[in-house]
Amino acid sequence: MWATRFVQVRGAAALVQETGKHPGELKDAVASPAGTTIEGIRRLESHGFRGTVIDAVVGAAERASALSRMGK
Repeated sequence: MWATRFVQVRGAAALVQETGKHPGELKDAVASPAGTTIEGIRRLESHGFRGTVIDAVVGAAERASALSRMGK
């Protein structure tokens, strides 16, 4: 199940990069107001998904920087 979620997040990130559009704009283009996609997004956001992703990216970047300084 986690592998599927990872692939979905990676695909969404690739779409943002490829189109140059803001993630919110893409969300609005695919999510019906009362549909399944927006319900999933609502639940992700209610559990702090956005902050968790940001924290993970920042943490990985900080660790990469530290490893780089150590010559690894």
